[in-house]
Amino acid sequence: MRPAPLTPLPLLLAAVLSACSGGAPDPGRPAPGELPTPARPPAAPSTADAPPPGTAPADEPAAAPASPAAAAPPALERYHWRLEQAQDAHGARLQALFVAATAPLQLDFAQGRLSISHTCNRLAGGYTLEDGQLRIGRMASTRMACLEAPRMAQERAAGELLTGHFTLALAADAAPPRLTLTRSDGTRLALRGEETADSRYGGQAETVFLEVAADARPCPDPPPGATGCLQVRTLRYDAQGVRQGEPGPWQPLHDAIEGYAHEPGVRTALRVRRYARPAATAGAPAHAYVLDQVLESEQPG
Repeated sequence: MRPAPLTPLPLLLAAVLSACSGGAPDPGRPAPGELPTPARPPAAPSTADAPPPGTAPADEPAAAPASPAAAAPPALERYHWRLEQAQDAHGARLQALFVAATAPLQLDFAQGRLSISHTCNRLAGGYTLEDGQLRIGRMASTRMACLEAPRMAQERAAGELLTGHFTLALAADAAPPRLTLTRSDGTRLALRGEETADSRYGGQAETVFLEVAADARPCPDPPPGATGCLQVRTLRYDAQGVRQGEPGPWQPLHDAIEGYAHEPGVRTALRVRRYARPAATAGAPAHAYVLDQVLESEQPG
């Protein structure tokens, strides 16, 4: 199936980039197989927080900072929480929260703010937690039209359900970690934890912009499970989202971009988060790349 061309206007890219903040570029020469650091790249929040290109930013309520007494357990913020089960007070499955052939709802807790992704729009709201009691405020969302009725119903149900008072039970030592939220009306949600990239790589990421060529090419050391390397080059944007200067030279990327599934014949522009690996072995890439957002996608010709 040929993907529809998507070439965001500068104003749309500006909406994506304007809230960005990131670390300084790495000094010195890049390691073999690594990409050079673009000069002063505009950084961005994670995908759990940022609206996609072409959508209005969420009218999100400001989340008050949590007091020391109400600080969230570290494990709560260390994981993405994926919904596995949902039932009402009578044990009936809440089917509206699940859509076939789509990723499960994902909850992310960070500094008094809850974000819900894998819905048609991203939802966000403030929360407080004290003595195992979680209170979630009103949810706000981005404003992208959703054409699929099941996904519209899912988003509406998530926004209505994930508000109010919950009892929180966290099993951080389980494999995988487990989180159970029981609302005051008896609704029960069971979620499975998946470690975030910040936690896995032990630090903050640098944001870089990459253009990925339509086709991979053979290379001496392809990523595990691949027969070739993606061909990529760095891009630069100013604070208004306007592309600056010429792209960098094409280079093979000897590692996969986590969260990105390349479709042969399709050129993409990506915003990715680049992490320094804690202990890169000799000859292995020194950095890990995690997809933050797809900015452009087109099929040349």
